[in-house]
Amino acid sequence: MSDQSDKPADLATLPPHEKVKHFPPTPGVYLMKDAQGRLLYVGKAKNLRNRAGHYFTKAAAEDPRTADLVKLIADIDYLDAETEVDALLLEARLVKDVQPRFNVNLKDDKSFPYLQIRYREDFPRVEFTRTPRRRGVKLYGPFTSARSLRAAIQVLQRIFQFRTCSLDIKADDPRWRWFRPCILHNIRQCTAPCNLRVTKEEYRRQIRALRLVLEGKKGKLVREMEAAMQQASAELQFEKAARLRDEMEALKKLSLRGDVDKDVQPEVFQIEPKRGLAGLRKILGLAKTPRTIEGVDIAHLGGGETVASLVSFIDGLPFKPNYRRYRIKSVRGVDDFASIREVVTRRFRRLAREEEVFPDILLIDGGKGQLNAALEAFGVLGLEPPCLISLAKREEEIYRPGEAEPLKLSRHSAALRLLQYVRDEAHRFAQHYHHILRRKKMEGE
Repeated sequence: MSDQSDKPADLATLPPHEKVKHFPPTPGVYLMKDAQGRLLYVGKAKNLRNRAGHYFTKAAAEDPRTADLVKLIADIDYLDAETEVDALLLEARLVKDVQPRFNVNLKDDKSFPYLQIRYREDFPRVEFTRTPRRRGVKLYGPFTSARSLRAAIQVLQRIFQFRTCSLDIKADDPRWRWFRPCILHNIRQCTAPCNLRVTKEEYRRQIRALRLVLEGKKGKLVREMEAAMQQASAELQFEKAARLRDEMEALKKLSLRGDVDKDVQPEVFQIEPKRGLAGLRKILGLAKTPRTIEGVDIAHLGGGETVASLVSFIDGLPFKPNYRRYRIKSVRGVDDFASIREVVTRRFRRLAREEEVFPDILLIDGGKGQLNAALEAFGVLGLEPPCLISLAKREEEIYRPGEAEPLKLSRHSAALRLLQYVRDEAHRFAQHYHHILRRKKMEGE
């Protein structure tokens, strides 16, 4: 959470070198803009105040790597993140979306990698992948460092002796008894299911132990490795001690990853619009397949501004000419419910006044409270709402008016994926904060 205690009311009017002094000492990303409000650079930080403040020192002005950027900085803002990992993933998302001039890395289509276990196989294989499967797998990631993930997999393979090959091994096929195991079996890094030298049950116990480590229960393993390292050092086996030290560091870096459900990479998990829309018709009990969806998100940005975004999808795909941004006018402080009431009121008052067609589905980012706030706005306007739902981030539950219990869909559901796409697009659109403060007249008013 940001430290707002020393933030002046007119923070947005301060010059950037003064503004950074009021940034919180917490993780996040900072956004540097030129005099026209164009985003120059997005950076991540463990400590926003210290990292962003570095750019306004004499050293940064004279450093060839930053001098050209520093000359152009006319404004700076930040977005909070809960952890350093969240900050890194947020930085990557913004750079890919906005393509700032001074960001050299992260502009390509390369995605963050995952560790994937194909649990439906008789002898589940463990894989490093940037193109994870949708079904039949247990995913961990996305990981922030491909090199660290590869190193961790090597360490884990030495300990748990799982297979990483691409062989399609069947436990009931006796022909595998004549297959020659690879060198990994000879050096005790694989139990050789390819030669049926391990039973299906024994191998799955290996995988269960691996999953416990991947899911955070690696304390005992690290303690055992640390004791072995200290013993090797005491016996003057320095090469062994150094190897164990490096292996422990690799295991510790397994925690430097995002959440499969929360940190979805759109370029990795492709959306199937037609299936998603058909699924929404079924689960929401609609008379016909919906064609238009609008999504609303509220964002509280570093300068103290509360803004909202509204995105529009037609036939399951973004329709950017209908995107809108709103600066919240009637709300003081942080009040998501009041902010949602304002945005929904402004949007649908205009649609009603101009006799425009309402969207088939209106998606609100949040839980039951946010949904009820939107419903109240329609009540004040005296308008019949379209199909109104909200999507809560933590459990990805769908709330509907008048329903006590939320809908919870499979993580692989095409309908849920489409709703997540709309919600995440609204979230990213709101985060492009540099477009907001420089806009002279808000669209959608």
